[in-house]
Amino acid sequence: MPASLFQTPLFPKRIALAATLAALLAGCAVGPAYQVPVAVSPAGWKEQKTAEGWLPAAPADTLERGEWWKLFGDPLLDELAGRVQVSNQNIAAAVANYAQAQALVRGERAALFPSVSLSGSGKRSGNIGGDSNPSNNFSASLAADWSPDVWGRLRAAVSSAQANAQASEADLAAARLSAVGAVATNYFSLREADAEMVLLDETIEGYQRAYEITNNRYQAGIAAQTDVLQAQTQLVNARAERVGLQRTRATYEHAIAVLVGAAPADFSLAAAKWTPTVPGVPSGVPSTLLQRRPDIAAAERSVAAANAQIGIARAAYFPNFSLNASVSSNASKVKDLFNASNTLWALGLSVAQVVFDAGAIEANVDSAKASHEAAVARYRQTVLAAFQAVEDQLSAGATLAQQEGLRREASAAADKTEQQLLNRYRAAQVNYTDVVTAQVAALNARRTLVQLQVNRQTSAIALIQALGGGWHAEWMADAGTQPATR
Repeated sequence: MPASLFQTPLFPKRIALAATLAALLAGCAVGPAYQVPVAVSPAGWKEQKTAEGWLPAAPADTLERGEWWKLFGDPLLDELAGRVQVSNQNIAAAVANYAQAQALVRGERAALFPSVSLSGSGKRSGNIGGDSNPSNNFSASLAADWSPDVWGRLRAAVSSAQANAQASEADLAAARLSAVGAVATNYFSLREADAEMVLLDETIEGYQRAYEITNNRYQAGIAAQTDVLQAQTQLVNARAERVGLQRTRATYEHAIAVLVGAAPADFSLAAAKWTPTVPGVPSGVPSTLLQRRPDIAAAERSVAAANAQIGIARAAYFPNFSLNASVSSNASKVKDLFNASNTLWALGLSVAQVVFDAGAIEANVDSAKASHEAAVARYRQTVLAAFQAVEDQLSAGATLAQQEGLRREASAAADKTEQQLLNRYRAAQVNYTDVVTAQVAALNARRTLVQLQVNRQTSAIALIQALGGGWHAEWMADAGTQPATR
């Protein structure tokens, strides 16, 4: 509209006075200042000393890049991890939740500014009987409404929404860490099944030769039929175990398919050579865990959101102020709408104060405080659980590393025992029962070694997840919201 509409003497003065008053009052805030909860943080890891041999020093930036799965040196795992982050539906849901949280922040921030509306209408009316000529009526109005954030309620709502958005960001990182970790764990378990099937194929080939030797000895009359039956039983059982491993492998393959967002019928992984690589994982110091794990960051941001809700609840004790202004014009002709003589303006200030609510506001404040205390407790519990997870995996890694050396030695000894007893059986020095016992022990020792090597890999994955997987939120450093420790 033309500037002439606003050229009345008192209009700008009153607007300026009201705006100045609102700005002064907006400096008030009733919400409590946010303090990051104190969480107990030890100076070092209890199990780090026992894990030194298993966790050699590694460059710290190997995890900061976030692509921790590349530490295992498996190109196919790298490909699967990439597919997970694009196609996994749990991650897609977390992405959508984060986008929604960001939109809520924008919505809460918009409430800090005035709302302006423009309306207009045109109408022609007359008498049906024709006693008077039809007349025109046109109107236009511009209205503005603003509720100044006198007590900080709106700013607290924005802070709460921002904290919730940051918690959603951390939840998204946690979803990615969990999904990629699940893919890696299932992938190595599938490769374990492949490796065990290779062992069983070699074992079945050996059992087949043993069965043929025993049967020839029986046909020559120098061995009992029970020896043939025992050899046959051993051979058939090994074949049955291989069939069972095929089912286990299929289950892992189906799980990986779902994680990468594919139907199991449209997904397959060919058998491939497996390298039992166990990377060195830099565990750092416990205090860095509070800045690396997304679940800890999400819990801390939930505390910040709950703290802001206390301020929102307290603001209800104080009056609400609202400023509104309008300029309107009515005329019978459109060209006359913008004449100052047809223009009306209005400026108002309204105040609303709750006089009696039977303690409802106090109850809301108490509820917000209790919710904040619960969020603090959940945060501290999350921190303790994180420390436990790291200590568990450090201990597990050290134990498994020691066991692997012992299991490798036991497997080599079992293989020698099997071969020696088989040779002695051919020389008629021992019963075939001794051979069967040695064969079972040798096969179990070989399979146990393979399982142990995979367990070391999955334990390394669990340790990386417990350490946060290299996730780091820049907003934590920028906003100075790193969880405090003592």
